[in-house]
Amino acid sequence: MAEHLLIVEDEDELRDRLRRLFVEEGYSVDAVPDGETAIRLYDEGLYDAVITDIILPGIDGIELLRRIKERSHEQSVIIMTAFASLDTAVKALKAGAYDYLIKPLMYEEIKQSVRNALREKSLRTENVILKKEIERRYDFGKIIGDSPEIRTLIDDVRKVSDSRSNVLLLGETGTGKELFARAIHYNSSRKDKPFIPINCSAIPENLLESELFGYAKGAFTGATSPKRGLLEAADQGTVFLDEIGDLPVALQAKLLRVLDDREIRPLGSLQGRRVDLRIVAATNRDLSREIKYNRFREDLFYRIAVVTLRLPALRERTGDVRTLALHFVQKYSAEVGKQVATIDDDAMQLLMNYAWPGNIRELQNIIERGVLLADGRTISPAHLPEELRAAERHEHANVSRLLSIEEYTKDCIVRHQERHSEQQLADMLGITRKALWEKRKKWGLKRQ
Repeated sequence: MAEHLLIVEDEDELRDRLRRLFVEEGYSVDAVPDGETAIRLYDEGLYDAVITDIILPGIDGIELLRRIKERSHEQSVIIMTAFASLDTAVKALKAGAYDYLIKPLMYEEIKQSVRNALREKSLRTENVILKKEIERRYDFGKIIGDSPEIRTLIDDVRKVSDSRSNVLLLGETGTGKELFARAIHYNSSRKDKPFIPINCSAIPENLLESELFGYAKGAFTGATSPKRGLLEAADQGTVFLDEIGDLPVALQAKLLRVLDDREIRPLGSLQGRRVDLRIVAATNRDLSREIKYNRFREDLFYRIAVVTLRLPALRERTGDVRTLALHFVQKYSAEVGKQVATIDDDAMQLLMNYAWPGNIRELQNIIERGVLLADGRTISPAHLPEELRAAERHEHANVSRLLSIEEYTKDCIVRHQERHSEQQLADMLGITRKALWEKRKKWGLKRQ
């Protein structure tokens, strides 16, 4: 559909010339001689841009501009005048004019001005659509899972989202910490401001400080111009500090100062810059243990862990495995253009019985693989990785004879110690880490 323009010009010859000029360019054009008619038409239809003279019978172009802006703040209005003055230009721009052109008009100039206005309007529309899509994607109703563990977590996240409090997300790799961090941001009053994710373990230590805090010109060799850091770029928004347990101790002190003073000081600068940040941090480390061994600052921990939320591992919410697996089948079938629709009972049983050391991310990868390998509409055991089928065979071999509790515990430690941390193993067995250590010592089991 052609873009719709409204031209307001009291000089008949110029009005007709402009109308023909833009019709030849492929636009749909309404051209009127006065402001009252323009307002009446504007209230009856939608226009992509308005071009108006300042000197008009009745209400003038500046008043017309104000009335249009009252009706639609985003409307692009281009002002034309034969009597240019600084005062008039200031009034027009203050009232919200997109452009200010002086007669006699250069037709290429006015065509370019209209093209620029329409391009900017298109970008604004795309931005609004993108924001709405992001908000829908991170709506709490879009988080998949009906287990009590995940529903409780969602309720807690909903309660803390629209607050200023910093949040610490604890959970194993692959449990969806960034998904929940984004849900917190996009369900808060900061949703229209930046969300900046920073993986503290992915940026080399020698670059991390300049990436976070920026630097001034001449701060070091090669700093030929100043650079704004990621923390400053997130002003008034949310910073997601993933793997914060890997943040070097020296930078922990500098981050603590930012949280205390709400001020960022770039490398090589003597001037601080005020910022308003909300921190959502995440880690799969035991920060209390890191504090004990002086690898994490206790004062920083209390600043970032105003609210602490633990994300359950997938093996702790096995009731959600089926729901998640079928969701990923639908997602990847659509992406690759295949008609895979379901998972057969044997394959689903393998998925339900697996320990999922890689959690949801591992499940997602396995289902993507299954969709790619499936020949028909169903994923079968043959389409699943060998290690998953081998794990099932190992379980069956172990239950072929009755095991004592001691035998089962020892066997469980031997089989899972390479894929799980000490805390995860202890949680699986329902014992403390001290008890796990004592059992290792008793049986002479050494962790590789």
